[in-house]
Amino acid sequence: MNTTFTKDTHMYTMQEDLARAQMAARLGEAQNLRRGHQLALARRLSRKAEQAAQQARLALARAI
Repeated sequence: MNTTFTKDTHMYTMQEDLARAQMAARLGEAQNLRRGHQLALARRLSRKAEQAAQQARLALARAI
């Protein structure tokens, strides 16, 4: 009877460990996706800033 209880407890803890590992993997994936979205947004904003700077230089050149 004690052996059965030990096996059941061990199986339960194995299930918990598996669930924790899967949760950690999913959290890691979510963080990577967020970083990717943030990087894409930063690149987009950088391009817009460069275009605005170029337009300002052209406007200044035309004014002179």
